[in-house]
Formats: sequence, C-alpha cells, structure tokens
Amino acid sequence: MKTACTLCPHHCALAPGQTGFCRARGNRNGMIVCENYGRLTSLALDPVEKKPLRRFHAGSLILSAGSFGCNLRCPFCQNSEISMRGSDMETQKVSPEQLAAKAVELSKHSPGNIGLAFTYNEPLVGWEFVRDCSRLIRAAGLETVLVTNGMVCEEPLREILPLTSAMNIDLKGFTQHYYDWLCGDLETVKHTITLASDACHVEVTTLIVPGKNDSEEEMEAESAWLASLSPEIPLHISRFFPCYHVTDRPPTPVGTIRKLCAVARQHLKYVYSGNC
Repeated sequence: MKTACTLCPHHCALAPGQTGFCRARGNRNGMIVCENYGRLTSLALDPVEKKPLRRFHAGSLILSAGSFGCNLRCPFCQNSEISMRGSDMETQKVSPEQLAAKAVELSKHSPGNIGLAFTYNEPLVGWEFVRDCSRLIRAAGLETVLVTNGMVCEEPLREILPLTSAMNIDLKGFTQHYYDWLCGDLETVKHTITLASDACHVEVTTLIVPGKNDSEEEMEAESAWLASLSPEIPLHISRFFPCYHVTDRPPTPVGTIRKLCAVARQHLKYVYSGNC
C-alpha cells in the first residue's frame, strides 16, 4: 500500500521502499521517514550576508549546515552536486545535540557565531532535523535561519515558524509558467512568504534568467505583491550564470539587474543587486 508524503505540494504517493521526488524522504515499512536526518554534506562558518540576509545581524557569522535533496528541479541549480543527489551520497552523521553544541562553542569565539543556518540544499525536505536542531539552538539563546525555496505545505511550516528567527525565501519567478519549468508551485511559495513574513524576519531572493523571468512587467507584479505584505521586505535580485543543465545562454547582463532593481524600488524600500 502506498503512503503519501504531506511535506510539500508534490504529495508523493510512495510504496514501501520507494523514495520521493526530493530524494530525501521515503516510505520505510509504511511510514514516511526523513532519510537525510542528521546527514551533513556541508558545514561552514559563513557571513550572514552570504545567505543572503542584509538586514538581519549584518556583519555577523553564522554556522551553516547542508544535507542532500531538493523538491524543485531547477535546471540551473548552483548546488546540484548535493541538491540533486540522494542517500547514496557520502555524508557526515551529526546529531542535533552535536550540531547545537558546535554552534554554542563557536558563539564564544570572537567574532562570535550568532546561531545556525540551514542552507546549501533545500533544508525543509529534512524538516524534522531542522525542527529538532532549532529547538536546541533557540533554547541556547541563539538564532536560527532557513534558506529555502518555500515549497512546503502549511502544517509543517507552521510547526517550524516559531523556532525560526529569519528566512531567505527564493521567489524564483512570478508566473506559474516559470515554476512549471522548475517543477514547482508559485502559489505555495507565495503562501510560505505570506505566513513567514508575519512570524519572523524574511528576505526574498529572485535569480534572473535571461529570456525566462527578466521582464519589467513580471518584476513590477512581484515587487508590488511583496509590498502588499510589507514594503520593508528586502528583495535580492541576482544574476544567473551558466550552470548545470543551462549553459546555452549568457550570464544576466548587469544592466538588466539594475533596470529590474529600479522597477522593484518603486514598491520596496530595500532592494539589493547581487553579483554585480
């Protein structure tokens, strides 16, 4: 008998032994389990601006952890070596207690670590680990950060939000046609941004791919919608560079980024251009 995963809008119906679209969750003996729980592929002490977060503890460092798996299929993925891999990948096993202890230890250094960021791959495909670590991090008085594509159902999102200090959420584009290219759902991502912006600090990133999501009309609609939530939501507009399966088009022109930033600034107070 198949069991449905309720984490994200893919709602994968999995028979025992099968793994979901995200490559990180599977049906084991009739139960959906998190197969990347505590399995790290990346661990580094990063500037918080690298998440990117520009208006949250600017100038600070944050311990940043990643695993494997993702529930989108962005053909231009910049971290495909981990996001598009599954449980066959070599990882380091770390418990929530060990990771939290590492974050606390680093917080005592100078400059000190402010907490723990879940990043590099899509963290919410392993939300149980995020939840368990976040409880310990927050109890220690440190900050928790999620760098996410926002493709998550409301119930798990609501459980994680009280444990989250800040998010950077990718708003890949502002049409469902664009999200079809990525195997995603725009309305789910918009709902995530809406709920999160009421619960924690939120910044949004949009990567501009030439010929795909680079029109002024689309940026006008996106920035106006974000401003309807709050004109103080920071928006990062960043450049595409040929990567993974998309090598047939040039990097996003700097002029395009500047033009779209000018459009967004008509609605939003904080607009940042990335990779320019």
